[in-house]
Amino acid sequence: MEYVRLGYTGLKVSRICLGCMSFGVPNNIWPWVLDEDQSRTIIKRALELGINFFDTANVYSDGTSEEILGRALKDFAKRDEVVIATKVFFRIRTKPDGTKILEDGDLSRKSIMIEIDKSLKRLGTDYIDLYQIHRWDATTPIEETMETLHDLVKAGKVRYIGASSMYAWQFFKAQHVARIHNWTKFVSMQNYYNLLYREEEREMIPLCRDMGVGIIPYSPLAKGWLTRPWGGQTTRSETDTVAKRFYSVMPEADRKVIEAVTQVAEERGIPMAQVALSWLLNKEEITAPIIGVTKLNYLEDAVSALSIKLTDEEIRKLEEPYIPHPVMGLIPPNVQR
Repeated sequence: MEYVRLGYTGLKVSRICLGCMSFGVPNNIWPWVLDEDQSRTIIKRALELGINFFDTANVYSDGTSEEILGRALKDFAKRDEVVIATKVFFRIRTKPDGTKILEDGDLSRKSIMIEIDKSLKRLGTDYIDLYQIHRWDATTPIEETMETLHDLVKAGKVRYIGASSMYAWQFFKAQHVARIHNWTKFVSMQNYYNLLYREEEREMIPLCRDMGVGIIPYSPLAKGWLTRPWGGQTTRSETDTVAKRFYSVMPEADRKVIEAVTQVAEERGIPMAQVALSWLLNKEEITAPIIGVTKLNYLEDAVSALSIKLTDEEIRKLEEPYIPHPVMGLIPPNVQR
């Protein structure tokens, strides 16, 4: 395993971050997640492979992802040897019939103060290493959000703060507000970035590079679309409504990219996932892609991608079919699944 600093901080993280949205108690939003025993097997193997960086969120499987991760890390690792990242913004509403709905929350002082304590309790820890705002909140003054996050750092409940999926101007505004008030600034950006969606290269990635912010992209394998030939189906691809929305916009363009990944993988004799991850890992500005897995061999493939160095010709072949896409990754208000 390789380790790098997270942005301009002194925090060392593994080059692979294990995403924990795949762990929890299944519900109508996430029917494909692994149960606790299966999740613990993957978390334990991740630690054995040298992964020390784990990312979850307060709403994943209605909080059960945090609970499972917290119990597993308590049993398998020392707290000061792992980096726990979680997120705040969305909320889960349960309808009278038991159906769960994912909705926009907010980043008000009240909401953040409530949610941090809930996450700490579920994770079974006194502090969170990286506390991230899951989305931008247009209804709360950014000054209120940034001061509250700063207070959490000063209170010792949070070590570092990060952000996820927003426009570059919004991220810059948040950093500017923190700077002029001498509040804690964001040290990381968790954005949507992969071979099928490269719009982040236009503004967000250059901005992060200039500010020394670590980039930890989510969905580096495009929710599984970059792991199998065009047309392949899985339980998740058939039930994940967000994935369907992301990859139904420009299917013909996506098909050409996936075919390029398939070709490079076949020529090298390696899984497609390793090709797609290697493309990301070879970019200097990327700190650690967040990998969500449901099988041990997927985890092994992800770690093996660290040793793969693509040639200039292979990179050209992978990047050439891409054409501009509509902006995605910024889930709109009142989202429902």
